[in-house]
Amino acid sequence: MDFFVKNLWGEDIPSLAGLRDKGKISFAEQGFPTIKTEAWKYSYFQPEDLGILQADVSEHICGEDCHCHEKQDLPFDAYRLKICNGNVSGHHFDFPEGILVKSLAEAIYDGDVKNYLNKSFDMNLFPFAALNTAYLEQGLFVCVERGFCADKPIYLNYHNHAEKNIFCNIRNIFVVESDANIVLIEDFNSEKDGQYFCNTVNEIYIGRNAHFRHYKKQNESAKAHHIALNCVNVKQNGTYTSFCHQNECIFARNETYVKLLEEGAEAKVDAVYKLQNNGHSDITTNIRHLAEHTVSNQLVKGVLSGNSKGVFQGQIHIAPDAQKTQGYQLHQALLLSDDAVVDCKPELEIFADDVKCSHGATSGDLDKNQLFYMQSRGIPYDEAKQILIDAYLNEVYSHIADDEIRQWIQKK
Repeated sequence: MDFFVKNLWGEDIPSLAGLRDKGKISFAEQGFPTIKTEAWKYSYFQPEDLGILQADVSEHICGEDCHCHEKQDLPFDAYRLKICNGNVSGHHFDFPEGILVKSLAEAIYDGDVKNYLNKSFDMNLFPFAALNTAYLEQGLFVCVERGFCADKPIYLNYHNHAEKNIFCNIRNIFVVESDANIVLIEDFNSEKDGQYFCNTVNEIYIGRNAHFRHYKKQNESAKAHHIALNCVNVKQNGTYTSFCHQNECIFARNETYVKLLEEGAEAKVDAVYKLQNNGHSDITTNIRHLAEHTVSNQLVKGVLSGNSKGVFQGQIHIAPDAQKTQGYQLHQALLLSDDAVVDCKPELEIFADDVKCSHGATSGDLDKNQLFYMQSRGIPYDEAKQILIDAYLNEVYSHIADDEIRQWIQKK
């Protein structure tokens, strides 16, 4: 399948055109992942599964009936940004002094992203990030200036309509400078029958003593393909705290690649996935401890029924100089039907000798004795089952520090 199109913005900018060409070459060499591609062996798909995609490179103009003009009913106040059918909605952003927001195109033109764009990962290791690079155009640049602590979160709403099989490539760059503090909420949603391929890359740079809380809610059409890569660099005493909530679609993969670069850097990467029919959910993490006294924690839980499939791949890498490091990882899955499947591959890669690390994985059904006990006390079967599922997931949800955000994420 030939994805590449002409007439992208910025073809007259040599550095951008050169970067796109590198993306094309890298993707052509890697191709679509197959069962032989180790990082994708549980989650590969055929390009034919995507159908006939349309890359929308026209200027984005929303009519009055467009979703972009609707205001989401949120239980919390937030600075709002919108991406509609893969295109940034609006060019003037109302943010306080201390938060700089630009479209990616404007930031490329002004030179703001020179030190950040495509600097957080090797695209020869990430085929869909290479494809994203070949289409560099849409996305956002957000910089939280040194020492600024935002009074409310940034809410980034991605919405896809159902009228086309759109191919969306979005590149966002978030820079949190030293001693700054920000919360980002990503909300992916679509029309009921939307069929599209959303390919998103976030490059996140966290400065010294800076704190970045990152929440993601993926609640899309059952026909959607969704791939997201979050590449995070954390400096001294900085923290990256993330929570990903994945509901059902035909294919969803959320990959988090964190580099703890300096002493005291910390990452907490949690996730929940809930599948009911024939959805596919993949949570992949790679936490790289590159300095001493760094800490990481991961807790991922899934609930699967029907013919659904869950995948967890988690790697903790401890570099030779990363002494006094702590890394913990746990994945648990509830299989509520005989046809539901989960593939789990936890990994520890340790090259230092003074560390504390552990990983674990469990899977099983609900406790029949607990169900029987609750029914014997007059609680109907379906209600008892839901109570046990909620209790099982609450351990992960409780890690969300913001009460209103937690309640919103839990609500489908």
